[in-house]
Amino acid sequence: MRIVSCNVNGVRSAASKGLFDWLKRQKPDVVCLQEIKAQEADLPRALLAPKGLHAFFHPAEKKGYSGVAIYAAKEPDKVTLGLGIAEIDRQGRFLQADFGKLSVVSLYMPSGTMGDEAQQRKYKFMDAFLPRLEQMRACGREFVICGDWNIAHREIDVKNWKSNQKTTGFLPREREWLTRVFEEHGFVDVFRVLDPSPDRFTWWVQWANARERNIGWRIDYQIATPGIAALARKASIYTKEVFSDHAPVVIDYDYAL
Repeated sequence: MRIVSCNVNGVRSAASKGLFDWLKRQKPDVVCLQEIKAQEADLPRALLAPKGLHAFFHPAEKKGYSGVAIYAAKEPDKVTLGLGIAEIDRQGRFLQADFGKLSVVSLYMPSGTMGDEAQQRKYKFMDAFLPRLEQMRACGREFVICGDWNIAHREIDVKNWKSNQKTTGFLPREREWLTRVFEEHGFVDVFRVLDPSPDRFTWWVQWANARERNIGWRIDYQIATPGIAALARKASIYTKEVFSDHAPVVIDYDYAL
């Protein structure tokens, strides 16, 4: 099973830059996209129903903002839109597809980059999402939660970590929260298990030639329950082409949907 996840910063923009041509070559079983910035009525047929894929969307109510999507080679048994929390669900941040005993989630956690109000909104999401993570671990299903978590966990995950310790996405409270997800609740950072190397980033600011110089952050993850995480065999971050300010995370699992 191959799962691809990417924050596309506008699915129509990413498509115009060759994302879906690249995806065809990858032959993924599941694709999780974040920040699609489109409602279904705005999408062309090629994105609404790509050949050979089942497509599901949870857009934000606000046009041109947020939103998540899942494309799957196999039709899911069940699809869940949102967390059941109205304030969050209006923003289009959570989409879950169930395949047998496995659930794959496309997640877009809020960013705190627009100031204190945005940061408080992010903390509120974190507080609301943690009980759902606890439920996931307790229910007996396997989960792969793909997406832009907007948090770099460790120093290795930010190129200039010393100068970013007071920057949203690398704040102590955010990092400690993600540590709880891993250490207290038993989820696994699948990419980091397979690739402990430095300079593996998924997002770069769009100035100062940051991408060309690889001055980046790793804020996009596939975070999984231990059973399915143990079946991960190969992980990569695709950087040869540019589809958005993020790069796709590709992980292969020894598992058949």
